[in-house]
Amino acid sequence: MSATPGTTVTPVLVAELAVEGETMPVYAHLVEHRGVRVLVDTGLEELHPLVADMAPRVLPWHGPAGLDLAGVDLVVNTHLHVDHCGGNRLFPGVPIHVQQRELDDARGPDSHTIREWVDFPGARYEPADGEVELLPGLRLLPAPGHTPGSQVVVVEDAEGVTVVCGDTAVWHGQLDEPEDEGQRLVRSLQPHTVWLTHTHQPWRPSAPSS
Repeated sequence: MSATPGTTVTPVLVAELAVEGETMPVYAHLVEHRGVRVLVDTGLEELHPLVADMAPRVLPWHGPAGLDLAGVDLVVNTHLHVDHCGGNRLFPGVPIHVQQRELDDARGPDSHTIREWVDFPGARYEPADGEVELLPGLRLLPAPGHTPGSQVVVVEDAEGVTVVCGDTAVWHGQLDEPEDEGQRLVRSLQPHTVWLTHTHQPWRPSAPSS
């Protein structure tokens, strides 16, 4: 696979959660690769009683001063927890790529999400069964651990490998000392940068834990 220059990843702060007395950020990530704009996860767009215990603060992340929704070509959900799919409904008709296992679990009797945030009018899911190359140099890899159907986005360009991992790792220490299959997969890719949903800074091999 030939390396391609010019890939950028832009973190978009979409919400904040209160977890164990601390404020936890929630980021979506806009990947611009080969002229295609891929939004990885969609965070939270509104409040809901089922997430009231985390006292979410929803931030203005789209519109004139933020992300141009019309400019998003593809959406990827790393998994379907509420803080990763809450803005899916902003993208009717846009292909949303998710692992089939994750979509089945979200729609099942023991769903771990808010069903109406997943199945909304105009939803266009493109379920994957395993590894998928969305674009040359951009692929989805199953990364079970956080949920059985979790996946990560792997981008290869002239600078090496970048991973957008959702909650495969929630904090840096889980990549410093990986414990489950998904975390070990991310480290095996030898990435130079890994973007996490709940940390302000990406993980890098030489960076201290956060």
